Amino acid sequence: MKPELLAPAGGWEQLEYAIRFGADAVYLATESFGMRSKAINFAIEEIPQVVDYAHERGAKVHVACNIVMRDGDLEQLPAYFEALEAAGVDATIIGDLGALRIARKHAPSLDIHVSTQASVANSESALAWYEMGAKRIVLARELSLEAIADIRARVPRELELEAFCHGSMCMAYSGRCIISDFLADRSAQRGACAQSCRWNYALVEEKRPGEFIPIEEDSNGTYILNSKDMNMLAHLADMEAAGIDSIKIEGRNKKAFYVAIVTNAYRQVLDGANPADFAHELDTVSHRPYSTGFFYGPATQSFDSVDYVRSYQWMADVLECESAGDGIWLATIRCRNKFDVADKLEVVSPMVPSASFRAWDFMHVPNDTEEASAPYSVAEVSRTMETYTMLVDHELKPFDIIRAPSRG
Repeated sequence: MKPELLAPAGGWEQLEYAIRFGADAVYLATESFGMRSKAINFAIEEIPQVVDYAHERGAKVHVACNIVMRDGDLEQLPAYFEALEAAGVDATIIGDLGALRIARKHAPSLDIHVSTQASVANSESALAWYEMGAKRIVLARELSLEAIADIRARVPRELELEAFCHGSMCMAYSGRCIISDFLADRSAQRGACAQSCRWNYALVEEKRPGEFIPIEEDSNGTYILNSKDMNMLAHLADMEAAGIDSIKIEGRNKKAFYVAIVTNAYRQVLDGANPADFAHELDTVSHRPYSTGFFYGPATQSFDSVDYVRSYQWMADVLECESAGDGIWLATIRCRNKFDVADKLEVVSPMVPSASFRAWDFMHVPNDTEEASAPYSVAEVSRTMETYTMLVDHELKPFDIIRAPSRG
């Protein structure tokens, strides 16, 4: 069987796009206990609706509960796990033994996935978690594919192995970093990392206060802790051969545009497409320079600026599209960024290559608060999150993404 494709869902929109663009499962968190507190996240009361939405479309739901737990947190967990089980959540992702013990007692039918925060890097550790009731191990990011294959050979086949395939990499071991705690009073272990490792650093010698000594510098600055992003699109066959059951896209703080484009690329390559045909797709979203993490040897750092790069912008998403005859369609869209007829527009749809198209005859559709009662023509699409119609020479579908090369 092909590995499961697991995509991030930091909010409702990301959830919808992840599933629409091919995720087999999504991982998310509520307002408590998740490692991405800056994400939109979900209220615990929303989880039944989330599960229904995903299950109706054939996707599973994994809920992260993987912060470093304190006694005040543990007191809330019995009711929390009971609520997840009642909602039909497929699995919870934990990294704390106390949380595991509580979950097994109060939600026995809820599958346990062991977070990468637990730093499982050998077969005996994996077996220990398995014997305590874990169904899946999210492996430490520091493992090579050779080491993963060795673990796979030493643990029962029923114990699933999951590994990250794409996204941001932490400079600390399995994310266990306290730089943010010291410099920003924001705990990385409780979901509030300030990404202090991406900042520009220099040395100051004790007897020369105020004299900043560069450690290694170019015109962009000194970024000695700045990890490159992971990109394993061209190596999915190697991940599968190592015995990985689920490949995971990092990014619960990312927007729906990122989730859709990245999920779509990995879905198509998993289903047999040539990775070279979709490598460009991963350059269109916001990212730092790419690497293959630790899978083939030591991970690499980026000594460039912390600024993310992306070659495309999300211009609109499609709400409706109907034929206007003679190979022309009338599309209703929601604006995300300003564009006009001169822009080189592309559409990204699930399971097909991206395609260029032409648009003209923009009409703004007034919202309920405007006095006008009918659409009116405009020279460009410019009002963010408002509705427009336009004629296009390519059939579009709801949830399709319209993008264009970034300006400047």
